[in-house]
Amino acid sequence: MSTIPEDRPPGLPPCTIRVPMQVVAYAAEESRSDTRALAVEAPVNLVYGSVPHAVMMATPADLEDFAYGFSLTEGIVESADEIRATRVEAGPDGLRLHVELAPGRLREHLARKRAISGRTGCGVCGIEDLADLPRAQMQEASEVRVALPAIARALAGLDAAQVLGAETRAVHAAAWARLDGSLVAVREDVGRHNALDKLIGALLRAGTSPDEGFLVITSRCSFEMVEKAARLGAAVIVAISAPTSLALDRARTHGMTLCAIARSDTLTVFNGAERLFPAP
Repeated sequence: MSTIPEDRPPGLPPCTIRVPMQVVAYAAEESRSDTRALAVEAPVNLVYGSVPHAVMMATPADLEDFAYGFSLTEGIVESADEIRATRVEAGPDGLRLHVELAPGRLREHLARKRAISGRTGCGVCGIEDLADLPRAQMQEASEVRVALPAIARALAGLDAAQVLGAETRAVHAAAWARLDGSLVAVREDVGRHNALDKLIGALLRAGTSPDEGFLVITSRCSFEMVEKAARLGAAVIVAISAPTSLALDRARTHGMTLCAIARSDTLTVFNGAERLFPAP
């Protein structure tokens, strides 16, 4: 479940760095010297078939998961088996994440290629027309139901699972919980979209069925987050912060249960309350 695997490819930058700083109290005459961990933000160039596709600012961890999740949520692939291999190449200006696609899928991708230059996990940078906004295909109605205590359990375990978050207080997290609330996987990144893409990639690689659990995210829930969840086929998404109006609209369209402003004692359900039930 760790977001900092021990078998990271050589040559990658660290996920955090420690820097000197001064702690200053408003009413104090003297400052205090200390050090603090900062989250590393690195440019990651996703490359398909030797053709650069996008530059995303991301945390340099779980990049293979990122390749799978980004490729799915961007509509470049429809399933994990359409990716043959991934490879990370470190350079002086950043990282290149090479993704080898199945031949037919590569031809389709190159035919519809769009260039985007990402900010920190930006979801729609480079979109030139409203018709190009990401829209996941409609999924069959899910029979998933989640007990409220399971959501409370997932939220309670999420803080301890955020390794980078605890160290830097500067990253987002996305988690997958089983229907009993136990956490299966957690991914962190300076970009909230990246964190969710990494998580989705990890679930794809593991062959996890979307009917086996639900998503929890620590950020606000925008429409891109709902669309990415819909690409995965998730029926329930729980966000720590509030949703946007378009996120709610897309959740209704996809028949997705959207919970937000999730706290230890309360939960706000914006759509799909019929999937939730109290403790037996």
